[in-house]
Amino acid sequence: SSIQAVLPDKAVCRALEDFQPGGGRVLLVAAGKAAWQMAHDAVQALGRVDGGVVVTKYGHVKGEIPGISCYEAGHPVPDDNSFAATEKALALVQGLTAEDTVLFLLSGGGSALFEKPLVSGGELQDITNQLLASGADIVEMNTIRKRLSAVKGGRFAQHCAPARVFSIVLSDILGDLPDSSTCAQALAIAEKYHLNLSEQAKALLAQETPKALDNVTTQITGSVRELCTAAAKACRELGYEPILLTDRLCCEAKEAGSFLSAIARTHAGQGKKLAFIAGGETVVHLTGKGLGGRNQELALAAAPALAGQNAAVFSVGSDGTDGPTDAAGGYVDGDTAAALAAAGRNVFDTLQNNDAYHALQAVDGLIITGATGTNVNDVAVVLIGG
Repeated sequence: SSIQAVLPDKAVCRALEDFQPGGGRVLLVAAGKAAWQMAHDAVQALGRVDGGVVVTKYGHVKGEIPGISCYEAGHPVPDDNSFAATEKALALVQGLTAEDTVLFLLSGGGSALFEKPLVSGGELQDITNQLLASGADIVEMNTIRKRLSAVKGGRFAQHCAPARVFSIVLSDILGDLPDSSTCAQALAIAEKYHLNLSEQAKALLAQETPKALDNVTTQITGSVRELCTAAAKACRELGYEPILLTDRLCCEAKEAGSFLSAIARTHAGQGKKLAFIAGGETVVHLTGKGLGGRNQELALAAAPALAGQNAAVFSVGSDGTDGPTDAAGGYVDGDTAAALAAAGRNVFDTLQNNDAYHALQAVDGLIITGATGTNVNDVAVVLIGG
């Protein structure tokens, strides 16, 4: 129910109510995990566009869109297909006039998929991997990546000038907007995580991004707040009293799981059916070589403290793909710890090896939705039986 509430069709149509193109061409560029769906819905709503480029994650193109070239590329680490598709988008918006309009559709994952690096592709991939392994959050990652990119932090809008850019953002993480972060913050993040950078990369971190974009109008539509609100509504309909803890969860996934299971222990056994909801985006600090994702780690970390309780914890990514897996997230309840032990799975060791996928798979604890066509962060829920 919560994912259906943030699907792009309604969100894009809402945002297009304010779309007023000039008298020239209308071109479309879409980037992110929801890019194909957003572009499809936009073209249906508008009737046609004069050309366009979609770049999305592998397996996320669902068919042809009239007038649009669709490309699939790497996420969360950009690859050669990311770079090639971005060049196609840049070529599309060359030589525009003030009468032309670029409809720029951005969703989560766009930072990896839409990229023209100012360092070598190999170094950008290495820096991205360093950030992912370090446990840096999405804001920190984007602060670094914007400065290493020819298309982030407002630079794509500069490529489109003098054309107007109408940007629809399906996410709470803003992309091609005036960048409020500073060089000092970028350098501090590099130092915090001991990033191994070339001299060229260090010099780029010391260069400021554009701070004013007079050719851009931005509509933010679809958000983790809506994801949480819809989850609360569904919980209420199922007889639970919902409590929204936060829609800005940002910490280690296993710490979030431990915290949510502690909430369950505090409130279980009181004769009330309660649902505690937390939305946001946790991080994983890689210490092993297993398979999993942040939502699976969160759920698995909650299992030990839930043992014997009439309670459950689950966490899902709204895009349907958690980490490099086919699962959207994970589910655990009061029986999971015993089932893991019977399967020979030690939760602490599994988390150290970042292998939540195989542990949850062994106890039927994976949530698999397939790609959903949207991406507005994650939602985690604690359910406590009456």
